Amino acid sequence: MWSYIIPILTLIVGLILGFVVGVFYLRNQMTKMQSNPEMLQKMAKQMGYNMNSQQIAQAQKMMKKQDGGGNQKPNSGGHDRNNPKFRR
Repeated sequence: MWSYIIPILTLIVGLILGFVVGVFYLRNQMTKMQSNPEMLQKMAKQMGYNMNSQQIAQAQKMMKKQDGGGNQKPNSGGHDRNNPKFRR
């Protein structure tokens, strides 16, 4: 019986640890990209996009804004209650 339980538990623990390490690594790389425009441009080229300096600056600005406002709740359906266009 233990010959079945131990491999299954090992697989589950390995998947969980792999996910945690992957998230940590990805966050670390995204933080580095905020301050390094060459790294951001390299990633964009790997994805098939060619970005100019204005687009890179805009992407860095968006990443910094997203990083600073991580605890904000996204509005549902794209409607902003405070926006006069959506008031009824």
